[in-house]
Amino acid sequence: MSKELSTREENYSKWYNDIVTKADLADNSAVRGCMVIKPYGYAIWEKMQQALDKMFKDTGHVNAYFPLFIPKSFLSKEAAHIEGFAKECAVVTHYRLKNDPDGKGVIVDPDAKLEEELIVRPTSETIIWNTYRDWIQSYRDLPLLINQWANVVRWEMRTRLFLRTAEFLWQEGHTAHATAEEAVAETEKMLEVYSTFAEEFMAIPVIKGVKTASERFAGAVETYCIEAMMQDGKALQAGTSHFLGQNFAKAFEVKFAGKDGKLDFVWATSWGVSTRLMGALIMTHSDDKGLVLPPKLAPFQVVIVPIYRSDEEYATVCDAGRAIKKDLERFGVSVKLDDRDTHKPGFKFNEHEFRGVPLRIAIGPRDIANGTVEVARRDTFEKEVLQIQDLSTKVIHLLEQIQSNLYNRALTYRDERTYRADSWDEFLKLLDMGGFIYAHWDGTPETEQKIKEQTKATIRCIPLNNPKEDGKCILTGNASTQRVLFARAY
Repeated sequence: MSKELSTREENYSKWYNDIVTKADLADNSAVRGCMVIKPYGYAIWEKMQQALDKMFKDTGHVNAYFPLFIPKSFLSKEAAHIEGFAKECAVVTHYRLKNDPDGKGVIVDPDAKLEEELIVRPTSETIIWNTYRDWIQSYRDLPLLINQWANVVRWEMRTRLFLRTAEFLWQEGHTAHATAEEAVAETEKMLEVYSTFAEEFMAIPVIKGVKTASERFAGAVETYCIEAMMQDGKALQAGTSHFLGQNFAKAFEVKFAGKDGKLDFVWATSWGVSTRLMGALIMTHSDDKGLVLPPKLAPFQVVIVPIYRSDEEYATVCDAGRAIKKDLERFGVSVKLDDRDTHKPGFKFNEHEFRGVPLRIAIGPRDIANGTVEVARRDTFEKEVLQIQDLSTKVIHLLEQIQSNLYNRALTYRDERTYRADSWDEFLKLLDMGGFIYAHWDGTPETEQKIKEQTKATIRCIPLNNPKEDGKCILTGNASTQRVLFARAY
């Protein structure tokens, strides 16, 4: 399979698409811009869901579900919000089909026009805040900490599997608070949750920061984000958390009576990550041999491949493999015994290597006689012979090593490609090398837009705890008090 894979150096975009399709993660669908997530890809997403869902619940959040359809009038209530999403909305205008009188299949029934069009949700703030109006009356109803796992539609003309599709899966948190301070603390807390998940589960180092005004979520007062670097030096926004102020509460008349009896609008946040994280996972760790998965998110952390020449040997080594599988599972390790008799061991080795399984165990009759197995790591391709009696402890240690190694490798890559630029010429030179660039910006949206138009680089974020440093804007030469993070991005 890896022989059919493009290399990163030859064609990074094709390499990415090859991995997605050949590793059985996803396919394009009959609906333009939408994807089919295949079982192996969905198993990785489920691992992400499980980890994040626990982290959300550990911080006091609960899950709910809200409608897919949003009345058009709802989107008109928050001006900045609709301006940000208007061009991406899919609109439902009719509610019925009928047979074509000419016998050419079905047509939209012109008599079934909706009185008010429905928008297929691009995000759920409007439908949720309309609901919260009925749920919140008093300070006793606060804070309201809700998350939903859902799909959304944002009409995209240029799509790429996982990274940018018209429909995608995600989670979106929507919380309500009695004070601005509580809402800001919630926004920052959830950014920390995302950062922890990215680094500890995905093994992806991230930079935490706030977006510039022009890059904020539509309707937000402040947008916090985590930014990661892919292997081609481009940035990828891996998660966002928004402080919405009282904008949506005012738009939907969501008020609460405080302890003093006075009415006030509630304070809001929203935050989300999507199946775009699948793209980040692929582009951060994978190599020219295929997919590479961190053990914490791999559908199977270990695959056992029996080696045999006869039916008798097949039965013996499969029994031994099942015993090893059972023992490893007692320690919480997810294991697949590949006992297919329709494929040779070499094919299985190649297939599981390409699909990124962190550890491979090979066992044959001679291994059983010696009480040993051969263990191969996907991240380094190192092999070693281990005693079966010590296998559980060794495997757990190896999985921890692989998880740590992938993170450190990605961190080293990012740090080696993170630069500082003090002039426009230096900025352009570094930009062509790919990576993150810390540079001064004069703080104006006009300059930000000019830099974007001339270079396709954007301000990814203003890093949190950014040190003050007097300097001059790389484009205008105007005064600046801090550097911001620039990169070309997905």
